[in-house]
Amino acid sequence: MSALIQPQSELSSHSLDNLADNLADKGFMVIPDLLPMGIAEALLLEVTEYNSQQFQQAGIGREQQQQQNQFVRTDEIRWLNGQSNAQQAFLATMEQLRLGLNRRLFMGLFDYECHFAHYGPGNFYKKHLDAFKGRTNRILSTVLYLNPGWTSEDGGELLMYEKRSKEAFLKITPLFGQMVVFLSERFPHEVLAAKRDRYSIAGWFRVNTSIGGAIDPAR
Repeated sequence: MSALIQPQSELSSHSLDNLADNLADKGFMVIPDLLPMGIAEALLLEVTEYNSQQFQQAGIGREQQQQQNQFVRTDEIRWLNGQSNAQQAFLATMEQLRLGLNRRLFMGLFDYECHFAHYGPGNFYKKHLDAFKGRTNRILSTVLYLNPGWTSEDGGELLMYEKRSKEAFLKITPLFGQMVVFLSERFPHEVLAAKRDRYSIAGWFRVNTSIGGAIDPAR
């Protein structure tokens, strides 16, 4: 696979200031165009070229505690590791985000992990928190949507909740190039079933809670 990737542009101070202000004030932000369009298009081309054998069934939990539960989630995933130019460009942008937020909010974000997510027609992810019980490792969640021509009739919305509320306060249509950033421990959320293939990159900025420079928990 080959794709033309535009040279990586620096995130503006205004964009980083705006995101930091929203995270401090509301705990989340929906950003329509954080990533250059050429990078988003290359990521879409890449993820749609993978076949089902190149994804893995998504699980719940981490490491030895991870399990598959299709009553909770039915999507499939593929971790990003920088193996393509598009992945490298995306990860470089997220590194800018990490450094910029640490300078503005002193969040102590240590690293970033992410995966492609594919929801086939009818797939879903029930209400959950990204931060694991008893852990403070995942601090900030991000979702980049890769769905051109998506409409509300296609379903697949992200619903966000306050912790003690049964009603969602926000419904987000997974529009192409749009990114959602939110505090991992604050907002339970779910993905509604879609009527056609739905693609995204889900990621998490983490802090280091281990001794000696090791990530806890390792991916």
